[in-house]
Amino acid sequence: MKKLLSLALCAILMLTMFAGCGDTAKDSGNGGSAGGTEKRTTLTVGFDAEYPPFGYMDENGDYTGFDLELAEAVCKMEGWTLKKNPINWDSKDMELDSGSVDCIWNGFTINGLEDKYTWSDAYCDNSQVIVVAKDSGIKAFADLAGKKVGVQAASAAYKVLTEEDQQKALGDTFGELQQFKDYNAAFTDLTAGGIDALAIDIGVANYQLKQRGEGFMILDEHLNSEQYGVGFKLGNTELRDIVNADMKKLLADGTLMQLAEKYEIADMICLKAE
Repeated sequence: MKKLLSLALCAILMLTMFAGCGDTAKDSGNGGSAGGTEKRTTLTVGFDAEYPPFGYMDENGDYTGFDLELAEAVCKMEGWTLKKNPINWDSKDMELDSGSVDCIWNGFTINGLEDKYTWSDAYCDNSQVIVVAKDSGIKAFADLAGKKVGVQAASAAYKVLTEEDQQKALGDTFGELQQFKDYNAAFTDLTAGGIDALAIDIGVANYQLKQRGEGFMILDEHLNSEQYGVGFKLGNTELRDIVNADMKKLLADGTLMQLAEKYEIADMICLKAE
């Protein structure tokens, strides 16, 4: 009798084990906790909210701009919800490394940072330029000697003027290179005469000059030439590939150029169709 009871208990135990295995396989196949992959539903973009026309707050208090609208178009294609996360530009690495944002998408310069991020294809040409007041008497780079020049902290323009292989020799002629949190604050100081000149991306410079009237000009000489891309955490090729493919589709159907024309940067677009 004891032997029969033992056999019955063993049979019940084996059936329980097989049932458990069946449940585990079911969970795995449906993206459960046993090894499935959750489907992405959102894209969180880190951006500088003081960087028009690529990312900024409009008169209604909404975040907008060329890059944000392009990201929105990608999200629409994928069925994702776009989450706009304004960040301090000098904290962008911390935001990306911590997972607070999925990418940096906001006039982000590839050149010199190729190995630090996983990059999308370049989609926009850019140059660093110098903006001055028209009545400043500054007409060329040589006139900047001894002058107080402003720049956004941790920006590409700052790198250009402080790195040996770029325009450090020019930067060393300045009386001072002052860093600002954002370009709106820098333009305010330029208007008030607190600084003599401003090193800035040409797309942002064109937007600011249009908004501020006739009192400023861009020097003919450019500091450098560079390209913008979307920066992902190093190794995140899966998300990069999706964004690349969708940007090319948006270029092919005309959406990307329509947005570029809306924000008056059509002559800066460098993305190529397949």
